[in-house]
Amino acid sequence: MVSVKSATVANSADRPNAAEALARLAHDDMRRVDALILERLDSHVELIPELARYLIEAGGKRVRPMITVAAANMIGHSDIAPLKLAAAVEFIHTATLLHDDVVDESGMRRGKAAANLVWGNASSVLVGDFLFARSFSLMVEAGSMRALGVLSDAASTIAEGEVRQLSAVKDVGVSVETYMQIIDAKTAALFAAAAQVSGIVADRPANEETALETYGRELGLAFQLVDDALDYSGASAKLGKSTGDDFREGKVTLPVALAIAAASTEETAFWDRVIARGEQVEGDFERAISLVNTHGALAATVTQARNHARRAREALAIFPANKWRTALEDLADFVADRAY
Repeated sequence: MVSVKSATVANSADRPNAAEALARLAHDDMRRVDALILERLDSHVELIPELARYLIEAGGKRVRPMITVAAANMIGHSDIAPLKLAAAVEFIHTATLLHDDVVDESGMRRGKAAANLVWGNASSVLVGDFLFARSFSLMVEAGSMRALGVLSDAASTIAEGEVRQLSAVKDVGVSVETYMQIIDAKTAALFAAAAQVSGIVADRPANEETALETYGRELGLAFQLVDDALDYSGASAKLGKSTGDDFREGKVTLPVALAIAAASTEETAFWDRVIARGEQVEGDFERAISLVNTHGALAATVTQARNHARRAREALAIFPANKWRTALEDLADFVADRAY
């Protein structure tokens, strides 16, 4: 039996944290992005900046906007446009988190009580709407209709993915293919757009733009697969959320889909009770963890994450070698090997 811990974080203490290394490299640009974020959070309605700052300043690693900034630097484009797009990416991401926590009735976000538990569902939804509006203002200011189109399409795709996931809750018949389509929409789409828009505003050739989009999409898939594996490893505290959230919410993620596909008749009855009917009692989550390990579902999920990370890294091969490309390549490896 291969545990997700051994499969994902073995020898991690000996590796540099690539996310932190990228943050150090992008420090100056990200300070400018943060300044834009704080400036655009300003509102005469006091609750808006108060609630938004609560989540934005809660310790998130800003991976998505850092990708926008790093991609721009990798291709030699220094301008205000990528910074504005990076801020827009962070606003889109934060808005989706606020909305997700209302839908999922989550208890924690980034190690703190979810905003909707502090201010209520209505306030969280409306402040999320405010952030979406601010993101579109920043996109327009960046001066590229194509970049605006890519990010607005990503925002729509995220919403479609979330609705599709909501429709699939408690459905033990969700296939691996359907699951991958859901995470491609709800997670990978924004990673892809975050990378691609830097190529757009830099007016790079189509093959380079495609490579950036591929890098982001494959990185986003790896990111979500590791997230989902860790929820069944008992290590969700590393993600700043409650352990077993997906299980309690009846979400069929890849580890569960694979375990169900390999289940005995008795195990199928267990999954039907705890997921489809939502009849969960003490000890059920521990048994779920045991089953996904017994059938190798966690190890298989981690292997798939590593495959996507490898494809992300390979997509950057067309760009000249420089410190920014190295940092983005290292980030791909890190995402597959450690939880954020």
